[in-house]
Amino acid sequence: MKIIFAGTPEFAAVALRALHEAGFEIPLVLTQPDRPAGRGLQLHASAVKQYALAHGIEVLQPLSLRLDSKDPERAAQAASAHARLLATDYDVMVVAAYGLILPRSTLEIKPCINIHGSLLPRWRGAAPIHRAIETGDLETGVTIMEMEEGLDTGPMLLMERVPILPSDTTATLHDTLAALGAKMIVEALHARTAGTLHPVPQPDQGVTYAAKIGKEEAALDFSLSSNELGRKIRAFNPFPGAHAELNGVIIKIWGAEALEAGSDAPPGQVLAADAQHGIIVACQQGTLRLTELQKPGGKRLPAAEFLKGFPLDGLSLD
Repeated sequence: MKIIFAGTPEFAAVALRALHEAGFEIPLVLTQPDRPAGRGLQLHASAVKQYALAHGIEVLQPLSLRLDSKDPERAAQAASAHARLLATDYDVMVVAAYGLILPRSTLEIKPCINIHGSLLPRWRGAAPIHRAIETGDLETGVTIMEMEEGLDTGPMLLMERVPILPSDTTATLHDTLAALGAKMIVEALHARTAGTLHPVPQPDQGVTYAAKIGKEEAALDFSLSSNELGRKIRAFNPFPGAHAELNGVIIKIWGAEALEAGSDAPPGQVLAADAQHGIIVACQQGTLRLTELQKPGGKRLPAAEFLKGFPLDGLSLD
């Protein structure tokens, strides 16, 4: 079987590696254009591009695949990419966190199969891992699905479930689901070759949408409960990183423990900040023990180490 692979971040690169190592022929990879990153804002290749180039696989990086784009440059790149797809001998396109919408013109060339990090139809959309943790879901998983024009609406081919652990962050759950998705796409393509892969329509009930994460969401609101805040901190680790403001200084909060014990203090009030108790903050309901913090320009530190250079006792977080 010959595969065109479309994906961009590490989640996709794990699947590309699994397909390549499983012996599938991959004549072409599609990935997002290089983006500026880091303090110097130098252009960086995606994880998928880096793997493809390291293994001699041709890479295409169009700005768009929409032939009807109103932007002349995007339309020209889409036309060039479309022609390249038509000229390539392949059986199926595998898509994982590509970041570009596949229009009908692309979907109609050959079947397109997607690796999606949720239990569809729950958490269709851009940020299923973040939203599952933030909302307090007890489980998630990976769905292998056929692609159609709707947003993650296509028939399901395979699904596997995993529990969301109380300690899971988006970073840890991402790695779990990336490895699971890589395993499943290899299984799915072998089953497709054997004729044992049967699409199942998604149910109409239980549809939710995982909106893209905005940086503004990372500001913690201590009028929420400690459980809600604890989930947000885990969901926004590593991006965009939950934070609170202390006397005009933005403090990143990477780890926390929700405590049931309440307080009459106003939300955001630091109740304790010492080696014995840690950093405990009042919430609207319950209290929150902060376990890992970072000041501007500093390193991520355990609470006890952080307090040595940044005392918090008696202050309030906004």
